[in-house]
Amino acid sequence: MNIKDEIKALKEQKNAVILAHYYVADEIQEIADYVGDSFALSKTAATLPNPIIVYCGVSFMGESGCLLSPEKKVLMPDASADCPMAHMVTKADCPMAHMADRETIERMRETYEDLAVVCYINSTAEIKSWSDVSVTSANAVQIVRNLPNQNILFIPDQNLGRFIAAQVPEKNIILVNGYCPIHQNISPAEVQELKDAHPNAEVLVHPECPEAVTRLADYIGSTTGIIKHATESEKQEFIIGTEIGVLYELKKRNPDKTFYFPKTAPTCRDMKLITLEKVLHVLQTEENQASVDRAQAEAAGNTLTRMLELSK
Repeated sequence: MNIKDEIKALKEQKNAVILAHYYVADEIQEIADYVGDSFALSKTAATLPNPIIVYCGVSFMGESGCLLSPEKKVLMPDASADCPMAHMVTKADCPMAHMADRETIERMRETYEDLAVVCYINSTAEIKSWSDVSVTSANAVQIVRNLPNQNILFIPDQNLGRFIAAQVPEKNIILVNGYCPIHQNISPAEVQELKDAHPNAEVLVHPECPEAVTRLADYIGSTTGIIKHATESEKQEFIIGTEIGVLYELKKRNPDKTFYFPKTAPTCRDMKLITLEKVLHVLQTEENQASVDRAQAEAAGNTLTRMLELSK
């Protein structure tokens, strides 16, 4: 029996379900029951009846699974897989200066009476517990637009926050200096080089990219949005500005289309820590169970529940 068959058999024996983010390796997406972006996986995790969820992603995703399904066992194939951006408002040794910490957030609440603290789902449970609502790149504009608050402190991704501000100009969006290193490091020069080489290609990029990259885009949207746009477009060639793991789903849905990525391939090393061997191991041992501090759980969970309510 090969390793994929072993995983399938053990998953069925334990009534477990495997969720995988678009950024994990191809072979992990292939064996997953559900593949999606953070928003889709959050919604799915909240509704699944299975007692065990194997979450093929980074730590904040496991925490979100615990918050939305506290009665379930959420297993992480690699407990060290993390999102660098998730800690940017708490780590004192973070190389990016002037991040918002809890004291900054409280000071902003005192400054703006109607302030809503909106945190990207790519944040720890602790950061979510300080916030009013979580968002993903797929629903951020909709939720910020629907909030009654005029003043919005958006943490921690400044690029996504800037994108939201452009879409919702009637709101006062306050930003911090956080960012996703993978998207931040996408080179506008390399994207332009691809545009010059493939003038008929559409440029599809994630809103976590810096402004110099989004200015070159024909479409800006979440990972799911990029996949959907490429699938529905009449174009045959696309330049993609997001993590390279999305290529698996793009090719799966569009085998006859061509996709180009920047020469410096955007790769999340933490997502790539997930392997078939690690998935099998946590199914066998039920180790690496995700958890959330009880003191933070209720407040953090409320931000996710409110996200799901406001994005209906």
